[in-house]
Amino acid sequence: MEIDTNLLHRDMEKIRRDLDLIKNILMSEGELTDWAKKELRRARKGPQDSYVSLDVVKKRVLAKK
Repeated sequence: MEIDTNLLHRDMEKIRRDLDLIKNILMSEGELTDWAKKELRRARKGPQDSYVSLDVVKKRVLAKK
């Protein structure tokens, strides 16, 4: 039984470290920069029919490799 509790404790500690990492990443994200906000406004002004789907972008990127 001792081995099981040690493994459980180790796993729980790993989960705690992972959660701490995720929290730190989310807290450091912050707000968009002024440049990003400007680019987002500019992109939203464009017509939606000019948007490129993620699948098309993936195919283009993979084709260049």
